[in-house]
Order: sequence, then structure tokens, then C-alpha cells
Amino acid sequence: MKNVRVWFKKDEQCRYISHLDLNRVMIRAIVKSKLPVWYTEGFNVHPYITFALPLSLGFRGERESMDMRILDDDFKLDVIKDELNACLPSGLTVFDVTEQKCKPGSISSAKFKMRLSSDDISVEELYTKLQELLNADEILVDKKTKKGIKKIDIKDYFKDAKHYDTEHDVVVRVVLPAGSTTNINPTLLIKAFKEKYGLDLFYDITRVDVYDTDGRPFE
Repeated sequence: MKNVRVWFKKDEQCRYISHLDLNRVMIRAIVKSKLPVWYTEGFNVHPYITFALPLSLGFRGERESMDMRILDDDFKLDVIKDELNACLPSGLTVFDVTEQKCKPGSISSAKFKMRLSSDDISVEELYTKLQELLNADEILVDKKTKKGIKKIDIKDYFKDAKHYDTEHDVVVRVVLPAGSTTNINPTLLIKAFKEKYGLDLFYDITRVDVYDTDGRPFE
């Protein structure tokens, strides 16, 4: 028996699949593929799978991962990729299968790409106001925690954000804390923008990658 890590992309309409439903879709695909996967024991028998870091609903994911156990140590990893892709819906695509190297608990940050636009102002005006917000002394916003709603300053989390305007939208690239200790959702910046300027924003967010405590890509 060996532990393997399935790398996949979550896109198109599948980005609106909740984490619970994603779990169900993956289990159905595994069962349909008839891969030699280890199943849990007990009353509700099912393939044992875990996800390193659940993706927020509506986000695209370029490098998502799922762990499972293969009973046959000599089973070819490329076969796992092909068999799962044959059973997954459009929008979920396995692009690699590897042996596990890092533990999910080592994840400490994630890189995001945000595309922002508004019907209320031009792209140029949106860029100017976003730059003004990012240059402010503080960016206060309400964040939901286990103890309730807490007002936090997200200025430091976004101080290294790279942003530029295109013909149709403003693009923001940023690395934020993620994992078991601290999580900063990129939508907090959008919330702060709406509260400051009273403008509605359309946004499209992609989680590009996740990193360990040393800043290396999670493997």
C-alpha cells in the first residue's frame, strides 16, 4: 500500500461545487474507475480520500490536491490520472499523480490571482481607487472568526500585492496566509473596497498555488 497525491484543476462550472460535493464527485469517480484504492472499514464503506486545503466556493484552482491510498505498490501513477479523468465531469481535470512528500499541515500560504471589474466606473478609475486603498495606512474590515465577528487590519497582508489594469479588468496577484494557523481570504480586500467606495465589484478569483512554511510549493 502506498500513499499518492492526485493533482487536479477545478474550473468552469465545477468551481461552484462545494467542498462536500467535490468529495462526493471524487469518490464516485474513484468507484467508477475501479482503481485499487484502499476503502474505509465499518458501516459506511467508501474510498479514503483527503484534501490538503479546501478551496472557497466559486474560486478556480490551478493546483489542487487530493490524497488517497493505492493497494498495489507497483500500480502506475499515469494510469490513475487517465482512469480518473475518464470519470470526472468537465471542469475537474487531473494533471498529475505523485507520491506524497509534504504533509498538509505544512501549508502556510497560497498565491491568488484576482480579476476585478465594475459597471459603475472605468477600468482606469478602478485601478486608481484600488491603488489608493492599498496605499492607505490601514485597511480595516470585519472578519468572521470562531469567536464571532472581529475587525482586523489586512494592510500588511496585501502590502506586496502586484496589480495592473488590462482592457477589461484589474488584475491583482497576491500571496496570503493559508493553512491551519491563519487564513486570509482574498475577498476581504473586495469587501474593504466596497465599504470604502460604495461600488459593486465583479470578481473572478483563482488559487494558483500553495506553499509550505519555507515558501516552497507544496508537494
